[in-house]
Amino acid sequence: MEYVDRSHSQRAASADIDRGEHSLRRGPEVLAPAGDLRGLEAAVDFGADAVYCGGKAFGMRSAPRNLSLQDFEEGARYAHRHGARVYVTCNILPHNDEVEDLRTYIGSLRDTGVDALIVTDIGVLMQARRIAPNLEIHVSTQAGVTNYLAANALYELGARRVVLARELDLQAVRDIRANIPQDMDIECFVHGSMCMAFSGRCLISNYLTGRDANHGECAQPCRWRYSVVEQKRPGQYFPVEQNGEGTFLFNSQDMNMLAHVDDLIDAGASSLKIEGRAKSAYYTSAMANAYSCAVNEYMVQRGFRDRSGRTLRAFTDHVRRTPHGSAPLLGADTIRTDMPASHVRLADWLLEEPYKVAHRDYSTGFYYPERRVGENHDRGGYFRDWLIVGETQRYDPVTHRLWLVGRNKIEPGQQVELLAPHRPPIVYTVPETGLENADGTAVKAINNPAHVFSMPFHESVPANTVIRARAKHATLKAK
Repeated sequence: MEYVDRSHSQRAASADIDRGEHSLRRGPEVLAPAGDLRGLEAAVDFGADAVYCGGKAFGMRSAPRNLSLQDFEEGARYAHRHGARVYVTCNILPHNDEVEDLRTYIGSLRDTGVDALIVTDIGVLMQARRIAPNLEIHVSTQAGVTNYLAANALYELGARRVVLARELDLQAVRDIRANIPQDMDIECFVHGSMCMAFSGRCLISNYLTGRDANHGECAQPCRWRYSVVEQKRPGQYFPVEQNGEGTFLFNSQDMNMLAHVDDLIDAGASSLKIEGRAKSAYYTSAMANAYSCAVNEYMVQRGFRDRSGRTLRAFTDHVRRTPHGSAPLLGADTIRTDMPASHVRLADWLLEEPYKVAHRDYSTGFYYPERRVGENHDRGGYFRDWLIVGETQRYDPVTHRLWLVGRNKIEPGQQVELLAPHRPPIVYTVPETGLENADGTAVKAINNPAHVFSMPFHESVPANTVIRARAKHATLKAK
């Protein structure tokens, strides 16, 4: 199966359209997370149409590696050069003593070149409209939007996008899309961690640790192991048994909608959101690449463009109203009510990508009522079946050698994969000879992290391409 290469030049050519007329959007938006500037650039390089990230304050992921104002300026320039956009999270529920600092912060963001603010609080929304009228307003999933009345009210207040509550099914998405303005975006989560609390509004962390989840400091105590103790028998713990180590009643599965992006787009989602601002640049790269390729395949198989990327017919980011039970289809010339749209088929390599990043057991969230998200029954940690063993620096076409920085051991005979943008991973067996250190001295294996090595290789790949290998303990397969 071939994949459309949404090159930087193609995406940059449509950047003005994407920022201006919503009704002329060329296709569904892949929205990727970034915890720092490197993650932002990686997301753009690997196909994200937009990146959301937090600053040093007022976001729902409080971490020192969030972006500074200077980072936002540099990141926005980089994204815009490549036809992508940048959204800044400003979605905490602020207290009175934070209001003045929040106003100052919004004013500082106004001129950095970013494209939108993601907010939860209505007061923050109104302040942002007054202070930074040049920025779009997107309403966070923390606001818990579950119906079109709320979406329309927020539109009247100036919001141009709602991030729907994660507890909705596909029919609810369809109904909201059919009853809101055409130029209002619907953003839906498609991948990553889920919260056991409604729309992420949880007090467990604050109660147990003093870390406020609604101020970006969640300690994730829902992932901890719990047992029951009877009041008159202190010290005697009774597991609510699912195994001998205790229970994980709040330990939600992760979301993975990669195989079902067609259902979500057909339901009316304008933007497909990948969770994970606290995760690595590798996670961002791999998932942005996977969902970008899936959307490319959607656009080709639905007939909106050909495999060269040439537009065949108009695509709008809303679903036309159709009789109940009929298939909602997109585009000015694609109204059909007689039969459902055919399922978009994805290549096996693409469906395997979510299993090559750290993850918990996967589910499809709440989108399908017959198979809703559950909890992990036997563990609180992640499956880590693949390791990052290196990152490329450059390729020498004369000597046919690939220069790289080692991260974990690479040895002769080992099968590795190189994850480059807009294509399947390159599978490569490390040769028995030819490994060298930075001085050109032969080595038996690449086994010194942060040091430079080279090895024979058959084709050019971009700098910073991730080299990964299956962990020796790995047993899981894509389902």
